[in-house]
Amino acid sequence: MIAVSDASVLLSPGSALVADIDAYRTCEFATLTKSGSPVAWPTSGMVTADGTFLLTTSLGYPQKAINVRRDGRVALLFSNPTASGLPQPDQILVRGVATCPDEVYTEPSGDLERLWKRLMERQPSSQAYLDWPMTRLTDFYYMRLLITVTPTEVVRRTLPDPSGSSAALATSGLLGAPVLATFESAVLTAVDEAGAPVLVRTTVTAADGGYRVAVPADVPVAAGPAGLLVHRHDELLSKLYNASVRGELVADEQGWLLKPERLVEPGATHKGGPLDQFRLVRDIRKATKRYLERRQLARPVIPWDQYRAIRSAARAAAKG
Repeated sequence: MIAVSDASVLLSPGSALVADIDAYRTCEFATLTKSGSPVAWPTSGMVTADGTFLLTTSLGYPQKAINVRRDGRVALLFSNPTASGLPQPDQILVRGVATCPDEVYTEPSGDLERLWKRLMERQPSSQAYLDWPMTRLTDFYYMRLLITVTPTEVVRRTLPDPSGSSAALATSGLLGAPVLATFESAVLTAVDEAGAPVLVRTTVTAADGGYRVAVPADVPVAAGPAGLLVHRHDELLSKLYNASVRGELVADEQGWLLKPERLVEPGATHKGGPLDQFRLVRDIRKATKRYLERRQLARPVIPWDQYRAIRSAARAAAKG
């Protein structure tokens, strides 16, 4: 375990630790809701030159930013090694404090330009958003809020061995079991005694009244609201899916038990047809409009030529 206050030391550019983090295509990002409940989503970002971590979210999905502005305590976990190329991947937990200015960024410059280039290289399908008529429908995708995480603690752990209990989960009758049964592990999203978010990838099994969660002894988990996040993507960051089972984490004589209360499955929209995709875009556009109107902001103009130049650079890099 490493715990220091200097971000440039903790995530030193060029270090083996940062190289491993950069290899991951996604991470799990946990924030705190207004009630203090931890919630996590899969996302992508990058380590910057000053040792902070940069994330973004579009105006259509502003909840992460709103949570950060209310309570800056966050956690990042790098634990899905798909497409990372790491021969012996670990899970890497980064806890810290985040900030998110109430400013909409559409200009792809500086670190944001680097992040867009990385995304277009690693997720080639995203390049299609720069072609007409997609530019008429998905301009919200390029209206970004920037979240900067200053790390205060980094912990490297081994990834869990598959539980081999999928069949038992699938037939348990527990809320969300058919979803969790399709994954070999899940990310526990919980809080510590101080109420700060904690993440760890682990295994779960079915038990009376909930999911038995294996929690390493050095993970500072406390009883309270919690969740189990699962997500997947392919080698090109396509075929995205995520879901979480949320409920209450309790301690008993056998360890930790998550009592499920709700299944949240936004990734289910990726299994729908064209009409479902149209509805999704419509809803995101409405959310973007609400965000701007509440702040009395005009809809930003997107500098399409600059993004297409980044796409050209990404395509050139792909050709070698």
